[in-house]
Order: sequence, then C-alpha cells, then structure tokens
Amino acid sequence: MKVPLLDLKPQYQLLKKELDAAMLRVAESQYFILGPEVEKMEKEFCEYLGCKYAFGVSSGTDALLLALMAINLQPDDEVVVPTYSFFATAGVVSRLNAKPVLTDIDPVTFNIDPEDFKKKITSKTRAVIPVHLYGQSANMDSIMNIADDNNIMVIEDAAQAIGTQYKNGKPAGTIGHIGCYSFFPSKNLGCFGDGGLIVTNDEELAHMIKIKRVHGGEPKYYHKVIGGNFRLDALQAAVLRVKLPHLDSWSEGRRKNAELYNKLFIGSGLAEETGKTDFDDKNKVLIPKAVYEDAAGVRNYHIYNQYIIRIEKRDELRAFLSENEIGTEIYYPVPFHLQECFSNLGYKQGDFPISEMAGDKSLALPIYPELTYDQQHFVVEKINEFING
Repeated sequence: MKVPLLDLKPQYQLLKKELDAAMLRVAESQYFILGPEVEKMEKEFCEYLGCKYAFGVSSGTDALLLALMAINLQPDDEVVVPTYSFFATAGVVSRLNAKPVLTDIDPVTFNIDPEDFKKKITSKTRAVIPVHLYGQSANMDSIMNIADDNNIMVIEDAAQAIGTQYKNGKPAGTIGHIGCYSFFPSKNLGCFGDGGLIVTNDEELAHMIKIKRVHGGEPKYYHKVIGGNFRLDALQAAVLRVKLPHLDSWSEGRRKNAELYNKLFIGSGLAEETGKTDFDDKNKVLIPKAVYEDAAGVRNYHIYNQYIIRIEKRDELRAFLSENEIGTEIYYPVPFHLQECFSNLGYKQGDFPISEMAGDKSLALPIYPELTYDQQHFVVEKINEFING
C-alpha cells in the first residue's frame, strides 16, 4: 500500500469545477496582479480571522520580511526567534542586517519557550517572532505580557497555523501586532503556487504594509519610503477564495486523523503518554497532544499542519517506511544555531538541547484530511514492525 506524505489530488477533484471557473474568471478579466480579486479575498480573510486589515502577499516568507520592514527594523536591531523553525523565520531578520537572537523551544509543543525569550531581551531587542509550529499556537499570553513589559513588537509566524485557535477561540496570527501566514500548497489552506497573507489591527502599521508591498510608492511612482515587490497575483487569490470556506472542515479532518493515530499507537502499545517531554522507554514513540494545556491552563486548538512523532532511531525508521512506500519528512533536521550561515552568531552544539533533540528525533507522518483509515493503520502497523520485529 502506498501512503504519500501529502496527496493534493483528491482536494482538487472535490473542488475542480469551482476552481476551474475561478481561474477562468481571472483569465477573462486579464487583471493578474492585485486588483478586485485580491481585494475580495482580503475582505473575506478579515471576516474569517476577525481582524481589521489583511493584505495578500507573494509568500509567507515575504509576509515576514514585509512585517519587519513595516516596523522599520534597523541594522543592528535584535529580533528574538526560536532556533527551531523553517529557515525564513530567522532568515528575514538577517536579510535586513538585523540580528536574530535565538531561543530554545517548549519540549512538548516545540514552540518558543517564553522564559528563554525573556532571558534574551536586551536594550537592542526590537521584536519577537513566535512561531505557531505545526499548527499549534504558542503561549501567547506569556509572550504578549513579556513583550508589553519591554516595549517589544510581536510578529506572529502563523505560516503553518491558518485556522489555529488560541484559548477562547482567538485566531493565531491576530494576537500580536502583526500576523503572517503562508499559502504554500502543502499548508492546510494552500494555493496553486506561492502566496501569503499579512494581518494587523493597527491602522498605522496597515498603511506601511500597504505601501511597502508596492515598493513604497504612494502615490504610484512617488516614494518616500523603500519597500519591495510583495504583491499577490489574482489567480492565487481566486483559488484561495474557493478553498477558504472548506478550511475548517479540512483542519477538523486532520484533527480526527491525529486522534486516530494516537488511538492506534496507544492501542498497539507503541506510544507513551501524549505530551511527555522525554522517553521513558527508548523503544516507544512519543506522540503529540491533541489539545495542549500548560501549567497555567492555557489551551489551544491544534490544526495539525504536521503530525510529528519522536523516536530514538528516527533515521532508521524513516528509511524503513520509505522502503514500504510510506512518505515522511523531517521538519527540521538542523536548528538555526547549527546552520553554517548563522555561524557568526556565536552559538555552538549543546546551546539549545531541546531544539537539538527535536532535530534529531522528530518525524512527520502523513496527516492530510483525505487519508484513509486503512492507510493510517498500515503506517502504524509498519512502525510496530520496525520496533518489535
């Protein structure tokens, strides 16, 4: 049985008629960059997320970059980021000649450790970028309290978290000063190429985002500030408008698949208690929590952009699953502090032990909503075979 890490074809077939009509609508309009289609999409996302301003941009990476440009980040400013994330989280800071200051992560959620964030604040700290990794919200109460006490801007990296809810249903990405989303095709809500979204409730920041999205021109060809080409094309906006009404049901499908994985792992005797921080039995699997609750009672709604297990012999398991035509991925094998391009930051092996553990032992299993029971059962069966022979 083949079990791909992700299969987008069933989703396309479900919406083919609507998607094809939307793309044809754009072709017939001959309006390809920004314009009415993008404006309608932005309004629909404002309604979905409950925010005042939303701007379609060229990618999730560009959303982060534009957010930093909108707060007028300066060379030698410091931005606190977790060392364990997709490269863009730290890369955009360095692109503006500012300094990424790295933190370790929470051992259960893999999100930024608020206490480590607090320790890394200096007089140069301008912003923090909490990442809602794998579709689970970071502890935003603690992050916002620390940031407010120190006059620090909060830019949420919600690239993997469109539809994620923090406690009391607050959408991830709308809690800080600016939120950034990605519509890369593998996300819970993906377009037909690159695309992203940046949101805010601050009128002044919204104005800066809007003009810096188009090279800083206001009006066109008149530039008081420098921006970039961060425009979203109308084709991607049209695709997203078709898909957005289905997002919550797709995320719920991922949640149900995660719950089934947990039941299958526990029922097979393969898994330790969900939410543990380290292995008691090195021959078992640590599985993620469906709803994480920390010591302070903070709870949130996990949308499972990825379903991540931890296992001691991760690389051997991955090779075994590949031999059995089961797709997996490692997100992410090398934390920022061990990346060659960040060697100038002065970190070394052992500085962030939890992130290093995550890089060495975590593995993503197929979790897309169209995954079948038989496919999930086959995945767990093969992991059982690997562990127990």
